[in-house]
Amino acid sequence: MELIRTNESIFSFDPPPFPMLQCLAAFKEHTYLVMSGHSKWSTIKHQKGVADARRGQLFTKLAREITVAARQGGADADMNVRLRLAVQRARDNNMPQENTDRAIKRGAGGEDDTTAFEEVIYEGYGPGGIAIMLQALTDNRNRTVSEVRSTFSRSGGNLGESGCVAWNFESKGIIVLEVSLEQSEEMALTAIEAGAEDFDLDSTALEVRVGPEGFEQVRRVLEESGGTVVNAELAQTPKSTVTLGTREALQTLRLLDKLEDLDDVQRVYTNADFPEEALQEYRSVSS
Repeated sequence: MELIRTNESIFSFDPPPFPMLQCLAAFKEHTYLVMSGHSKWSTIKHQKGVADARRGQLFTKLAREITVAARQGGADADMNVRLRLAVQRARDNNMPQENTDRAIKRGAGGEDDTTAFEEVIYEGYGPGGIAIMLQALTDNRNRTVSEVRSTFSRSGGNLGESGCVAWNFESKGIIVLEVSLEQSEEMALTAIEAGAEDFDLDSTALEVRVGPEGFEQVRRVLEESGGTVVNAELAQTPKSTVTLGTREALQTLRLLDKLEDLDDVQRVYTNADFPEEALQEYRSVSS
């Protein structure tokens, strides 16, 4: 979380008995919180995905995740957490209900589909040495690794060995809400009281981070409090980030887009932190 100085004194609490609540107390009068470049990329990426012509590919990926979840844990979403989260993500992305039902039925063995998908993690490096981690579902490992390696090498990166960057990521629930500046303090406080660990804020979006075990509860509380959730998922978040220059940032953003376009790649994560000018250019060419 980046603190921007608005006067000569910034509140500090040593030790902070309730760190995030104390941060919120200082927030209104002394500081404001700015969403990191990595978080902004995730938000722009989601907004772009909702609007562009690749919706069909997105639905295919969502259906594949639902099918695998149902195959592993059964078709009852109340008893299968992974399936419940996959169905909710499909709903968030406006996937038709019949597509969801068909994917569950296929995973539960109700359709004649013998395709066996395997979960694979790929790790590598992008321009400037930033870390990239991919989650894939594939029925052909050789095809997928060939496509991933080629995409890395053609875009200024390289595919690494297993474990080379995973140590720098941890699983978190990420909830992004559209908020006005007037709503932001109250909504951030609501999130913390519900069990969130941390948050980032810019002028239009609040990103809340929570441990996987509290993800569904925090989302539910935020929605019941009137929050507009634009994206919510369990994600691999970086423990530390690397700030890129504009040129390397644009190269990295193009690489991440190409990796996400691969049919077998479900999710892409990075520890890159992007400068605002690069994000603005990326937004303009992606809209």
